[in-house]
Amino acid sequence: MEENRDLSKTKAIFEGEAKIGEVMGGFQAISLSPEDISSPLSFQMALTRIYETLMKSMEEGPKKKYVAEVRFKDDMGNPVVISIDLGDKPPLFSNNKVKARVLVEIYEED
Repeated sequence: MEENRDLSKTKAIFEGEAKIGEVMGGFQAISLSPEDISSPLSFQMALTRIYETLMKSMEEGPKKKYVAEVRFKDDMGNPVVISIDLGDKPPLFSNNKVKARVLVEIYEED
């Protein structure tokens, strides 16, 4: 990590890796959280939500998007995973695994 400090903001730069892949548009809403599997009823509600999202997506037709899953470790050593929407055209990388640099800037609004 690299730091740059001045009076009004703090910056941190993290190095990690990114995996480039394709997802179908609308599938971003399909996810499970720990609360979704906390009880049988919560799990059924999550499955219903996923099913409705799939049906809506099929009605609208497929829309492919390219995304990057970026992984790095924070200053405490915890793994962090974020996604980056790369748009509907394939990125110009020769490999689907690339390096990533993440800039975090902390500041107060004026």
